[in-house]
Amino acid sequence: MSHGCCGGDVKFDGASQAYKRVLLVVIAVNFVMFLVEVTGGLASGSMALLADSLDFLADSTTYTISLVVIGMSLAVRAKAGLFKGISLLAIAAWVLGSTVYRMLGDAVPEPVTMGAIGFTAFAANVFCALLLMRFKDGDANVRSVWLCSRNDAIGNVAVMLAASGIWVTESMWPDLIVAGGMSVLFCQSAILIIRQARLELQQDHEAHQH
Repeated sequence: MSHGCCGGDVKFDGASQAYKRVLLVVIAVNFVMFLVEVTGGLASGSMALLADSLDFLADSTTYTISLVVIGMSLAVRAKAGLFKGISLLAIAAWVLGSTVYRMLGDAVPEPVTMGAIGFTAFAANVFCALLLMRFKDGDANVRSVWLCSRNDAIGNVAVMLAASGIWVTESMWPDLIVAGGMSVLFCQSAILIIRQARLELQQDHEAHQH
């Protein structure tokens, strides 16, 4: 993962028509996939699918925020990035808590529905990640969009692996392990986004002092 942008300190802030068009497509794809996955997660009883559906909803919401703050001051964009990082931490906490709660039961998710929807979600996220690839080294606001799409694609592969594991073992554990792993991934990304946003807020504060 690259942390710089063409070797300079100035990072792309999303202020281009091409990026805005890409973002609109990505927002629409994420919202449609939220509806698909939450339906499939409830139908199959999969904690991993429900975790992923919540992530799709969060992404479509936060990407809309990204679109709104494009062209605004560094401080506003950094605060948007900070909000998204904190939101991602909240999702991670919910997923982890729900996974622990689900461990107390013995319901085994339905693997065929889970695997099919996991594959559909994977295809959607790879599409979004490819669209966003050339914009991945932007400011905290722009970079958070890329990180979320990349994480989602990784999460979908894990959901498909969990579905295969459930099929073979007839156990709920592959689903719960993947849901737990996804919460860790959400935490790592949230920390990256928050760290970069705080750095940008500090840079903005220093710039206004001079």
